[in-house]
Amino acid sequence: MGAALELIAGFVTAPSTTFTAWGMNTGNTNTVRNCPEGKLVRILEAWADWQTAGILRVRSPKLHDAVQGIRLQGVASEVQGLLPAVAPQRVYPQDTLTIEQTGSATAGDIESGALLLYYEDLPGSAARFIDRAELQRRAVNIFTVENTLALGTAGNYSGEEAINVEFDLFKANTDYALIGYNVSVECACVRWRGADLGNLGVGGPGNETLKVMTRDWFVRLSEKHGLSLIPVFNSANKQAILVDGAQDENGADSTVTSIFAELAAR
Repeated sequence: MGAALELIAGFVTAPSTTFTAWGMNTGNTNTVRNCPEGKLVRILEAWADWQTAGILRVRSPKLHDAVQGIRLQGVASEVQGLLPAVAPQRVYPQDTLTIEQTGSATAGDIESGALLLYYEDLPGSAARFIDRAELQRRAVNIFTVENTLALGTAGNYSGEEAINVEFDLFKANTDYALIGYNVSVECACVRWRGADLGNLGVGGPGNETLKVMTRDWFVRLSEKHGLSLIPVFNSANKQAILVDGAQDENGADSTVTSIFAELAAR
């Protein structure tokens, strides 16, 4: 058992001003995973990709209230974190969250969102994370890898590629820390998966202009929450380190640049 991060995402179609429950992306659930009693589970971040101004709402009887819960407002094409940098929201094992969104009233418009959950101790997880201090102590070189994702038009995860499909320059049997990323085209989210992450997905918002946010996304998460949240992959697993994303009905493809630090051995 060990700590885990998990990106969960979902979408609605043309909700207008009516709060509409997410259709969850493939492999995701709005039910918090089970873990040992007393171990913390938190929502670290939440965001949405709107085509017009809208609201993302998360409710549960175990949050402050089940009527409005957490309401997060956003505007069109500003895909960025909406939760405060301190006091992450605690959630509870096996609780089913009601996650809803408003947005465009135009027929066919897909409005998407995502939450990033942290589990202090998740059975079956053997995810590898470090903090900023260890990153700075072990970092040898910056290494960037590009994946051009053929994102679909249905709001679900799509465009999956192995991390080494286009740039296969990893050093053998070497650890790499995923510091952050850049995207060339806006999308709801970008996600990485692999055995080094307990086969759960981690990720962030697909904001193509706010690179100051995405370039060190995982370092910032780690710093603001005081946790080891910087993912570490070993190059021996490169063919099974998978990158994908979620896009709206416009289906614009995005080139994702994963920003790694090559790590020296401990």
